[in-house]
Amino acid sequence: MAAVFAVAAVLYSRREIARADAARQIESQRHEDALRGTEQEAKTILLAAKEEAARRRDEVESETRERRAEVARLEQRTNQREESLERRMRELESNEQRLGRRETELEAQRQAIEDERSVIGRELQRVAALTQDEARAEVLHGVEDELTPEIAERIRAAETRVRQEAAEASREILVAAMQRQASEQTGEAAVTVVHLPSDELKGRIIGREGRNIRSLEAATGVDVIVDDTPEAIVLSAFDPVRREVARTALERLFSDGRIHPARIEEMVAKSRSELTQRIKQDGEQACQELGIANVHAELARLLGTLRFRTSYGQNVLAHSKDSAGIAGMLAAEIGFDEQVAKEAALFHDIGWAVEHDIEGAHAIIGGEILARLGRSPAVVHAVRAHHYDEEPRSIAAFIVMTADAISAARVGARRETLAASIKRLERLEAIANEFEGVDRSFAVQSGKELRVLVKPTEVDDDRAQVMARQIAKRLHAEGSYTGRIKVVVLRETRSVEYAK
Repeated sequence: MAAVFAVAAVLYSRREIARADAARQIESQRHEDALRGTEQEAKTILLAAKEEAARRRDEVESETRERRAEVARLEQRTNQREESLERRMRELESNEQRLGRRETELEAQRQAIEDERSVIGRELQRVAALTQDEARAEVLHGVEDELTPEIAERIRAAETRVRQEAAEASREILVAAMQRQASEQTGEAAVTVVHLPSDELKGRIIGREGRNIRSLEAATGVDVIVDDTPEAIVLSAFDPVRREVARTALERLFSDGRIHPARIEEMVAKSRSELTQRIKQDGEQACQELGIANVHAELARLLGTLRFRTSYGQNVLAHSKDSAGIAGMLAAEIGFDEQVAKEAALFHDIGWAVEHDIEGAHAIIGGEILARLGRSPAVVHAVRAHHYDEEPRSIAAFIVMTADAISAARVGARRETLAASIKRLERLEAIANEFEGVDRSFAVQSGKELRVLVKPTEVDDDRAQVMARQIAKRLHAEGSYTGRIKVVVLRETRSVEYAK
């Protein structure tokens, strides 16, 4: 049994050894195959690398040849430009040399001419016994004397031609506009007189220890003056709106009969509310009368406020409506848009409604208000430019300026203090008296005409014509006036003899 096991073990071990040898042979074969495959792959990669290197070498050599050719071309072009620049530099140097010689020659010639001119000038001064400035002044004076008649004749001819072409048309336009738009002009003061049913109300208005009058003044912002004037008290304030509120409140208190601080405050509040509504209605009515639609409520309120504003004693709302009517007539006469002209003229003084709250010219303030409230740029510019606060650039601006001047220049339209009027007339006369040859001057017709008396021995007829033109230009540039001023230069020669 043991022998059998031993034989079996020997056989098993031989079989295992044979199997292991076979496995080793197989592994060896696989290893040899792998080596051969790796060698083959390496050869393939090496071959591809050599081919790629050869291709890259060819490309580099080709690019190098192209670069060398380009460099050669650039070198050739650079050489050509250098040669061209060298030629130009040589030409410039040659030109500079020629110019230098030419300048030297010209300087020599100029110096020779100056020397010759000096010699001639000294010789002329010696012969004429005049200096150069004196000779120039003599020549200019002679030329001026010779040309004065021609200048005067040309001025007369030009004025005649202008009058023939423009007088009839302008007269028809202005007269038609002024006649068709004739409205009343009114003035206001800084006080309002309230009439009382009886003098007994004065004591009730003052109240115990003055509490009623203090309450009224505090609520309205006006000064209430109670004096010896029978059946009347005076309301004093620079703001007409406040005076109107106080007047309305007092009339309500008189009708109600109950006068005490609480009732005063209540009536003042009601009067202020009603006045605000009335101001808005006045503005809307003015726009409706002139056919201006789509007006912002705030703009209508500001326009109505102008009823309580005055300029030189002229009611600003009445002036604005009057100017709008005139502007519409002028626009119709010259073929311009009537709506734009009327709208610009109606709102041209809208800045007066808020000028006490905002710093600046009322024309600029008004333009900003209109721009903010959506009015057209043409209207805004016309309002801003109607006092030359902005350079006028449109027909509408000149129409508004003309309408504003016509409305303000109506007889009785504006009040002017005596001192201001005298000062203005004296300034007109002073401007005329500054001219050489003027004897005296007189401003007549409230400054609408300036009569200038000249010395007949110093000023002839032609010179008088020229002087009238010059004085008018000076007045236009320096004077302060509305409308226009007629300048009349008077020259009179008297021959007097006595029979003995």
